[in-house]
Amino acid sequence: MITTKSSTFFADIHSFCNEKRMDYIDAVVHWCEINEFEIEHAAEFIKKNTVMISKLQEEAENLNFIKKTTKLPV
Repeated sequence: MITTKSSTFFADIHSFCNEKRMDYIDAVVHWCEINEFEIEHAAEFIKKNTVMISKLQEEAENLNFIKKTTKLPV
């Protein structure tokens, strides 16, 4: 059951963000609610995807949930 959920997790999150214009944090919480899945277990999926980690970190920094990291100018 968990392997099935992990295979659709990232596709669903991406879909929520693009189609419903949700933030990544909100999309993860929403996905967990509709799939009756604990957020702690979703964190295991997120830990394996560096793109998702960076998107969630950037969002959390912009919302002042965590300290901002220094970034090199591009």
